[in-house]
Amino acid sequence: MKHFSPEEANAELEHVRPLVERMVEHRRAHIAALAQQEELEGRIRGNGGGIPPAVLADASAAVEREARSLAHAVDAIAEHGAEVKDVDEGLIDFPALHQGETVLLCWGLGEDEIRYWHRIEDGFAGRRPVEELDEPASK
Repeated sequence: MKHFSPEEANAELEHVRPLVERMVEHRRAHIAALAQQEELEGRIRGNGGGIPPAVLADASAAVEREARSLAHAVDAIAEHGAEVKDVDEGLIDFPALHQGETVLLCWGLGEDEIRYWHRIEDGFAGRRPVEELDEPASK
């Protein structure tokens, strides 16, 4: 596993940010496609038909297409060394080292740069300012 400094992770955002944007777009499109498919299936169950089979097939194809596109975006982000934490919000982490421990540099879509980090066990709720990474260990 590659570990990033805050500077390296911020530089990587140039490549990762568009992938995260795409991931969030595909997630929203996937949710919309699922809703459309469920609505069509509900109408079919409710009145026994009246919907051409091609319409349902197109809806199912859209669900599959968006699921594949979402998975490709997540894989592309991982290829840059980042871990996807939330596909809906566009939240990712870059592994880093702090006092010999693997920690995570946290970034979310809409943020200009990486400003926070957290220990693996603390998660998003335990985010701390990235400036603390430069501070020596407390005694």
